[in-house]
Amino acid sequence: MAERLDTPKESRRSLIPRVRVEQDAFGRASEGIARFMGTPRFLVYMTAFCIAWLAWNVWGPENLQFDSAALGFTALTLMLSLQASYSAPLILLAQNRQTDRDRVTAEQDRQRGERNLADTEYLAREMAALRIALSEVATRDFVRSEIRNLLEEIAVKDSARDAEREAERDAEREADREAGREAERDVSREAERQD
Repeated sequence: MAERLDTPKESRRSLIPRVRVEQDAFGRASEGIARFMGTPRFLVYMTAFCIAWLAWNVWGPENLQFDSAALGFTALTLMLSLQASYSAPLILLAQNRQTDRDRVTAEQDRQRGERNLADTEYLAREMAALRIALSEVATRDFVRSEIRNLLEEIAVKDSARDAEREAERDAEREADREAGREAERDVSREAERQD
């Protein structure tokens, strides 16, 4: 059977459905987990979990103990090793995302600085052109006042830029905190389901 070249092929159906996940979703989740793992609350939870595990398997009813002290609490050791093996890459991924954000912020700051410099140079050229056109000689006091005014304008722009940047950072922090809270809730729900 010869294929026709003037008609498109039908799409093939796969036996395994493709799961489409937002590209950034895993990164945000890993940042939330990494942030939670860096909190004192996580250390308290982990310590309480280990103490409960050890207490149950040492002093609990013998027929309900599941990790023997004679074998060095092998299951607990394996669980903690598994947790550590997942936490290290998650922390690295979160650090890489933060580095990328810092790089973008630095680039934006550099571009703003270049624009401010260009604006200042433009204003200086315009002032010089006006003076030449009016054939007036600028006095030292006049130049000082103009420079002072320009510096004040630049300071106002810088403070507005800093306020904008701080607002952006606050929004990012709040989003990160919310993601951390959501991750804590997910971990708590998962722990409750496992219990």
